[in-house]
Amino acid sequence: MPKGLLISAPASGTGKTTVTLGLLAALRAQGVKVQPFKSGPDYIDPAFHYAASGRASYNLDSWAMPQAILCGILAQASDAELIIAEGSMGLFDGVAIAGETGSGASADIATLMGWPVVLVIDVSGQAQSAAAVALGFAKLRPEMPFAGVILNRVASPRHEAMVRAGMAAQGITVFGALPRNPDITLPERHLGLVQAEENLDLVAILKRAAAFVSAHVDIPALLAASAAAPQPALTPTKMPPPGQRIALARDAAFSFVYPHLIAAWRAAGATILPFSPLGDEGPDHSADCCWLPGGYPELHAGKLAAATGFRQKIKGFAQTRPVHGECGGYMALGAALVDKEGVRHEMAGLLGLVTSYEKRKMHLGYRQATLLQPIPGQAAGARLRGHEFHYSTILDQPDAPLAEVRDASGVEVPETGSLRRFAQGGMATGTYFHLIGQAS
Repeated sequence: MPKGLLISAPASGTGKTTVTLGLLAALRAQGVKVQPFKSGPDYIDPAFHYAASGRASYNLDSWAMPQAILCGILAQASDAELIIAEGSMGLFDGVAIAGETGSGASADIATLMGWPVVLVIDVSGQAQSAAAVALGFAKLRPEMPFAGVILNRVASPRHEAMVRAGMAAQGITVFGALPRNPDITLPERHLGLVQAEENLDLVAILKRAAAFVSAHVDIPALLAASAAAPQPALTPTKMPPPGQRIALARDAAFSFVYPHLIAAWRAAGATILPFSPLGDEGPDHSADCCWLPGGYPELHAGKLAAATGFRQKIKGFAQTRPVHGECGGYMALGAALVDKEGVRHEMAGLLGLVTSYEKRKMHLGYRQATLLQPIPGQAAGARLRGHEFHYSTILDQPDAPLAEVRDASGVEVPETGSLRRFAQGGMATGTYFHLIGQAS
């Protein structure tokens, strides 16, 4: 496996995504084959990684993935020269009760893979005190490799000198110091960054990020600090595809699907047949199942309601074959979606589910589910691991429950998913959680 680094931070919002994208784009410009990864359940950052590196980015999750799945995903880096992984939240942030291989913390991935951590620290409002933060992160888990820090939001050369003096006194390597720079800010919305494909200025932003990082970070020193641990000889876990010909909704409203699942389905011989509900398209008639990922149906509710061709085609498809929706896809399969202004929009009507954004409430966290009924690719009784992140609430859920769902600590959650069967043998299923993998 190539050597790598994991870019992390003490908390969200400190600039690790900017640093990661700048490094990826700068290394790509230098001709380095750099493979990106993302620690944790995030759909949005990997698309930015792809834009910056030219290579698909994959999620690595220590709570939801057994080691065999992690090792299988690492195979995507077999021809790379370097791995750059981006952490999520703070370096040690995870759940209280560990899962398959850890708590979901980025520190778990760094330790498992042997990738030294580069900590991005927002030093605004402090000077030598920043060394105490860095020292604590370097020493909290002695088994975790730690390379050093990149200072962010440095106010002046004098400020930088004071921070560097504090770091030097504690023996902490400083790889670079980034001044404040509003020119490479990425726009955000309620689930995180605005998606890469929607950002018309992305190419220019990435060029600026690459130049910014190249000017202020010692990239050769970073490359010299990269490392990797020997990986065990495990047989990669195979993820069964939901069908051999999968009609996959794919447009601005339905884009949240984990890259490792698509790769696993294709590795199993499945064919992906994309279609656009926003384009009033229905699932390919030759498909044997239909999958609607999550995304932003709430931003396109009016257009989905007006897509009568899509609704008619997916209703016809579901009479004889299975249709499954995750989060936004689940809501789109329901009877209606109420937007933030309180306007009710008709959805596909394959399920009786009615959801609302009028009174937003955040639902966030890992999910472990035992299926009470089958979904495409998974039999009743299957134990699944996933993640839930949305702001909608359920107003009506009249259909049969799909699964017993619990959070990472084992507490049962009320969002069970839904199932409806049709007379000709088809069925519609949906869950609020996004599938990551099977429990071992």
